[in-house]
Formats: sequence, structure tokens, C-alpha cells
Amino acid sequence: MCMDTQCDQNKKIFLELYNQKITREGAGELLKYLCGTDFFTAPASSRFHSNFEGGLCSHSLNVYRRLEELVRMHEKAGDIPEGSISDESIAICGLLHDLCKVDFYSVQMRNVKKNGEWQAVPYYTISDSLPYGHGEKSVYIINGYMRLSRAEALAINWHMGGFDNRVKAGDYSMSDAYYRYPLAMLLHMADMTATYMDEHVER
Repeated sequence: MCMDTQCDQNKKIFLELYNQKITREGAGELLKYLCGTDFFTAPASSRFHSNFEGGLCSHSLNVYRRLEELVRMHEKAGDIPEGSISDESIAICGLLHDLCKVDFYSVQMRNVKKNGEWQAVPYYTISDSLPYGHGEKSVYIINGYMRLSRAEALAINWHMGGFDNRVKAGDYSMSDAYYRYPLAMLLHMADMTATYMDEHVER
């Protein structure tokens, strides 16, 4: 589980990055909304990556760092024009891509046998009060407070890549978005890198 000191440290880093990088109209209202939710204490998943208290904030910071690295790397390689993806866009997409998980998980108890004895242990379960989807839900929440650019909206909408159920159903919109907007493809890469290389599963 996440120690309180680590959760507090991640929250401080998140708030500093948010206030420094995200300055467009509505950013303050969105942050006020976030601070009234479980964003800073929620897990990033129930069973998979960062499934611990504070995991959602930790994951968001990891994705932000990975996205910034990828953007700079591809700028240096000449794959994308330097400055074509702003620092604000990197912060918005990295820090806010998973707002769909706000107030999404609840804690319940289950019996587990340890050392021959049954013990009640807590576990995370899904309790979705706004069943709007995943990436599209994050876009919906953000746009309620702050206007996203088209590239930002598409990047957040499709950040799950091939794990998105819409893609599994045969929709080609994601690949079109990746071709047209490098930010969308880079956010997906950052999310996967953070999930599988920076984070782990607690079982």
C-alpha cells in the first residue's frame, strides 16, 4: 500500500506541475473539482498496475514523465516539429488522461486463507457512477471545466490503444487519430511504458 508520506509527496508534485504547466481558462475550476474527489488516494486499477492507495496519481505522474521524454526524443529525431506539442498539452494529456477513474473504485472485504486461517482482507472493486466509457469519459469530464484542443481530446480519448473495446469491435477511428495527431500515438506509448515498465501489481 502507498504510505501517506508518498501519497502526499505525489500530490505535491502533481499540484506543482498542474499549476505551472496548465494555465488555460477553466484550469482552476477543474483542479478544484479534482481536489474534491478521491483522485489523490484512488488506485489506478483494481487488480493490475498501481492497484494501491494513491496509485492513480502516481500513474498519472509516470505517464506525464514518459510522455515528455517521448515528445523530446521524437523532436530531436526530427519526427515531429520542435514545439508542435506544447508543454501544456503534455501536462494535460499526461496528468489528466485517466480522470475516468475518479470516484470509480470502492473498497470491499473478502475472506482469504492465510497460514491456515481465514482472514477478512480489503480489495478494490469497480463502482462506476458515470458509465460513460474510458478515454471518452476523461474527455467528457475535462471538457466540463476546460476546453481541450482537438489533438488533446483525441489523444486522451484513444490512450488505451488496442485495449479499447471500440477498437476490438472493429472501429478504425483510433488508427486515423494516430496518423493525424502524433500526440495521440505518443500518449498511448507513454501510458503503456508507464504501466508495464514503471509500475507493478500488488497481489
